[in-house]
Amino acid sequence: MDIREMRGRGFVVTPMLKSDFEDLHLAASDPLIWAGHPAKSRHQKEVFAPYFDFLLSAGGSVTVREEATGRVIGCSRYYEPPEVPGGIGIGYSFITRDHWGGASNRTIKSLMVNQVFGELDEVWFHIDPTNLRSQKGTAKLGARYVDTRQLVLGTGAGQWMRWVLTEKDWQKHGVK
Repeated sequence: MDIREMRGRGFVVTPMLKSDFEDLHLAASDPLIWAGHPAKSRHQKEVFAPYFDFLLSAGGSVTVREEATGRVIGCSRYYEPPEVPGGIGIGYSFITRDHWGGASNRTIKSLMVNQVFGELDEVWFHIDPTNLRSQKGTAKLGARYVDTRQLVLGTGAGQWMRWVLTEKDWQKHGVK
């Protein structure tokens, strides 16, 4: 998938660069971001660095900035789901806590999902069963839970909840 710059509703999403490391680590350095996440110590630089290296080397990763300030507030990644050859997934995402609870996640995912729907009619999300925040956020997009499977994703083998968002469901939820 060709990733191009995306802009909308106060955010700029660009392909991730090696030079984004310090700003992304600063955004990720709040331990409370990771409290409900399986990688609870990812706020530590020595734990964040391999995650960043993986995102950069795996490809499909994007950096998210506030449009008005240029401040990096998180990242995400497009990837090919191992069980859906030729498909596209969105994941490996985080945003700073000052953007939780409002429209930020939906807006950022809207930019990313709309780019997918230019090529395919569905997008996949794989969520750790313990990550309730991501499950709720994904459901709010209109995605539906499919099943839980043992899969090997970039972070290794594990049980992953599979969610799918079709273009039809996306439109039904009024997302543009």
